[in-house]
Amino acid sequence: MNLKYAVIGTGAIGGFYGGMLAKSGKEVHFLFNTDYAHVKQHGLKVDSVTGDFHLSNVLAYNNTTDMTPCDVILVGLKTTNNHLLKTLLPPLIKPDTLVILIQNGLGVEEDLAKDFPNLNIAGGLGFICSNKIGPGHIAHLDFGKLTVGAYQNNNPEVLRQVCDDLDQAGVPADIAPDLNVARWKKLVWNIPFNGMTVVLNTTTDKLVQNADSQALIYDLMLEVIQGANHCGAEVSEGFAKKMIEMTLSMTPYAPSMKLDYDHHRELETGYIYSRPIQAALAAGYDMRKVKMLEQQLKFIQQTYL
Repeated sequence: MNLKYAVIGTGAIGGFYGGMLAKSGKEVHFLFNTDYAHVKQHGLKVDSVTGDFHLSNVLAYNNTTDMTPCDVILVGLKTTNNHLLKTLLPPLIKPDTLVILIQNGLGVEEDLAKDFPNLNIAGGLGFICSNKIGPGHIAHLDFGKLTVGAYQNNNPEVLRQVCDDLDQAGVPADIAPDLNVARWKKLVWNIPFNGMTVVLNTTTDKLVQNADSQALIYDLMLEVIQGANHCGAEVSEGFAKKMIEMTLSMTPYAPSMKLDYDHHRELETGYIYSRPIQAALAAGYDMRKVKMLEQQLKFIQQTYL
């Protein structure tokens, strides 16, 4: 099966995964916003720990109405822009198109399904350290695995083919047996590290190397795990220590929310904090420390950004 791909949101995530697929010979159509003119003239550049590369002839667009319908759409937008999907997606959709939301947080698939009830939808979780460092220029610093999971999907063979295409492109990929569990496990890392790097104006390495901040990170992780378990996503407490150990060995990193803060952009508090807090509370568990972190982030958003 030779899949045709589209990437909506060609930044740190879409630029890397889409770029790797294009480098491997796959047909990939990229939607750009401010970088469109630069990429049309100069191409897409990826500096990667697995090997730098440059795509000189990029199928680049600045409007989805000019793009062709595709088999698979990789969405790498910030969730703060998900309201745009109502108009961005329709020109790209065929009857069997699969949309993979490579985004952080909880509830993104549910909300998309409300607008597109007959659409094949999957979630994507990138375990990657990647930043956009300039127009059409991505820096891939560490890791890179992509886990995908079906939400509403009538074409499971397409999801399997996506993983095969990524593997052949040099990106480790697998299918999560339970998307809800996978999303909560990602939140175990995302909730403490995204928020605390903003609130304390620091990076991941400094948080885990300091005994006091590491202890707070650990407490937040345990609270997220309790929230997950109350919501039917079984995650063991040992997973928190595993995430701490992984971060200790990781390249020093400023997560996406810290970069948004540094560049005075809207923070993704809705899907990363509010929705998990609401889901856990509805299931009978109050994530009080996570709620406090959300309130601090909202104050920063309203006061400084």
